[in-house]
Amino acid sequence: MKTILIVNANIVNEGRIQQLDVLMKNGRFEKIASSINAEEADEVIDADGKYLLPGLIDDQVHFREPGLTHKANIFTESRAAVAGGITSFMEMPNTVPNALNQELLEDKYQIAAKNSIANYSFFMGASNDNIEEVLKTDPRKVCGVKVFMGSSTGNMLVDNEDTLNNIFSKVPMLIATHCEDEATIRANTEKFKKEYGENVPIEMHPIIRSEEACYLSSSLAVKLAKEHGSRLHVLHISTGKETELFDNSIPLEKKKITAEACVHHLWFSDEDYKEKGTLIKWNPAVKTAEDRETIFQALLDDKIDVLATDHAPHTLEEKQNKYFSAPSGGPLVQHNLMALLDFHKQGKISLEKIVEKASHNVATLFRIEERGYIREGYHADCVLVDLGKEYTVSKSNILAKCGWSPFEGHTFPSSVHSTFVNGNKVYENGEVIEAGVGERMLFKTNGI
Repeated sequence: MKTILIVNANIVNEGRIQQLDVLMKNGRFEKIASSINAEEADEVIDADGKYLLPGLIDDQVHFREPGLTHKANIFTESRAAVAGGITSFMEMPNTVPNALNQELLEDKYQIAAKNSIANYSFFMGASNDNIEEVLKTDPRKVCGVKVFMGSSTGNMLVDNEDTLNNIFSKVPMLIATHCEDEATIRANTEKFKKEYGENVPIEMHPIIRSEEACYLSSSLAVKLAKEHGSRLHVLHISTGKETELFDNSIPLEKKKITAEACVHHLWFSDEDYKEKGTLIKWNPAVKTAEDRETIFQALLDDKIDVLATDHAPHTLEEKQNKYFSAPSGGPLVQHNLMALLDFHKQGKISLEKIVEKASHNVATLFRIEERGYIREGYHADCVLVDLGKEYTVSKSNILAKCGWSPFEGHTFPSSVHSTFVNGNKVYENGEVIEAGVGERMLFKTNGI
């Protein structure tokens, strides 16, 4: 492994921007100082005023392996991730078969150990009847337990009240929830089917998967967590109303109930369905511009704690079906950071806040060991970004296996220059460098 020295970088870390040199050795940040002797390194990279950020940690992706590898796999999507400055990911259990027992969960870790360029963890899946398997999960080696309180890709809906109480009362780990009320969605679906038959317009998606459906489910999750003292993390908040459920009066370290926002709910609104159609069909749905702005403000105000992607690719052929047949989800890991830097250029968010929400807070919330910060002794995961170099998304530069992006045709004002995972340069100037595999993330178990 090369010893790499980055000089003349503006380091964005722990609420400050400082021009410092960074030496990476044996997979760790060896030294961070105002000046480091070039003779200490095998390779010197002159950042020339570019910005060095801790690698992003994405707490919600769907990389589709095993079982759905015609859409994506861990190798292809981890390549797309590092091209987008994401150095670590947490992947969801609704693969085929669903990761509902320890053996199936471990199978995914074995695949990633061979094929993932980024660092990785995989959620254990909960169902209506696998609480015994869930309770076997090792909190030091697994990021959390995923509960689908609304159905999405795969059949993992947990809608039994006794099961939910069982999970929230017995699981000591972080419980991550997809919150949409199934009864509300089904009633809305029937209503629109009566009006349109099978030809329901995509514009109805946020009305079928409505604000009410989201709030009913999110508020139930929060209620259960408060009753049982659980660690609850509500994923992909899509409505302004839901932000009222979360607290910003206590530091993140002390929060037991937390929330995530995803880049597509900050970028798109229901006005975009006319142009983008089913390409922006997600669950929960992209909703109004007012919802979008309220979510963004809640992120800035610390009611929402982390930023993620919910990267969930499908083939273009699948997405181009009619409303009911087109699956929900889309590829986002490669362009997430560029979208956040676009918001920065618009004056909507500081670089320090991007790092806080997409790196630091994810590490803190999940209690990840020695990642998420540029600190001496920590794993050397970082990304060098060029705020002045434009990047236009096109079919020719999309790395996700599905080969399309909802951002196609958009020119971002900033770009990812290079990415480092455990001190290895894995991406530079548009090229992925397969310099090794990522590592399994580990988690502090204090307090569990």
